[in-house]
Amino acid sequence: MSSYVLVHGAWGGANGFRHVRRLLRAEQHEVSTPNLTGVGERVHLSSPQVGLGTHVRDVVNHILYEDLDNIILVGFSYGGFVVTGALEHIAARVSHLVYLDAFVPSSGETVSSHIGREGRTKVELGQDWLLNGPTREFDSPAEAEWMNARRTTQPIGTFTEPVFLSQALESFPFKRTYIKAKLAPEGDIGNEAFWRAARHAKDSPAWRYLEIDTNHMVANNRPDELARILAEMA
Repeated sequence: MSSYVLVHGAWGGANGFRHVRRLLRAEQHEVSTPNLTGVGERVHLSSPQVGLGTHVRDVVNHILYEDLDNIILVGFSYGGFVVTGALEHIAARVSHLVYLDAFVPSSGETVSSHIGREGRTKVELGQDWLLNGPTREFDSPAEAEWMNARRTTQPIGTFTEPVFLSQALESFPFKRTYIKAKLAPEGDIGNEAFWRAARHAKDSPAWRYLEIDTNHMVANNRPDELARILAEMA
């Protein structure tokens, strides 16, 4: 049995991992999916004060309070920033770090700077502090209806607060894997950064690189394949 912590992306919640969570638990693995403050089921806690640091602490506190160790930590999409920031506090508890079609930032970067759109998301006096995300595509119309009904806004501070990491990601002793959604168009917002991270992982001996033949919503479209890949990491 292994312990998995699955960290969701922007504009959604932990419910996006519900299929994968069920499949891994059926194999007797311990699986938790913390929901980040201000989005998903915790949208009622949204405020202008919510930033990347809030989400990092959400995950760090979950791991520390549950006393989880030897974990396989998975960050999906925006969750790549969150798991990267969490390493400063819980790296010793991680056995395998997985980026699922996710950002792999360097210390000091924001989501906005990482995708080259920093000037468009600077917080100015009187500016709305909530952002809506791009439309997502799902293979199943039923899954699309279910997920879209639970889609939320996201506080802008989560995209403008920099991540902090005191050492290079490749210097940590845990294993690293990048899983790329092969059918995600590189021209879509954010996807260029995902493909950039994927190419780096593919060419680096410090990473394992895998692909899944679907679009960005991997956990919804290919839960069986994703769960199988994650289970093999145990």
